Amino acid sequence: MEDLLINVTEIEEWQTIGDESSLNRLFKKARVHAIGGGTIILIRKNKDGSSYAFDKLSNEADLEEYRKKVYKYI
Repeated sequence: MEDLLINVTEIEEWQTIGDESSLNRLFKKARVHAIGGGTIILIRKNKDGSSYAFDKLSNEADLEEYRKKVYKYI
C-alpha cells in the first residue's frame, strides 16, 4: 500500500477559514488508509514548491491524536 501524503499547509489554511467539511473529508480518507495498514506522512510544502516530510502516523491511534490537535484550533 502506498503512503498517504497530507500537506499540513492545507490543514492550517482550513483551520484558519474554519473549513470543517474539508478537514472531515481528509481525516475520513486518512482513517480508512490507516485501518487498511497504510502509513500517513505529514509533509510541509515550501513557497518554492519543494516539500519535506516531518512526521508519520502509522496507526489509527496516532491519527486520532493528530486529528484532535487539529480540531482544537477551530
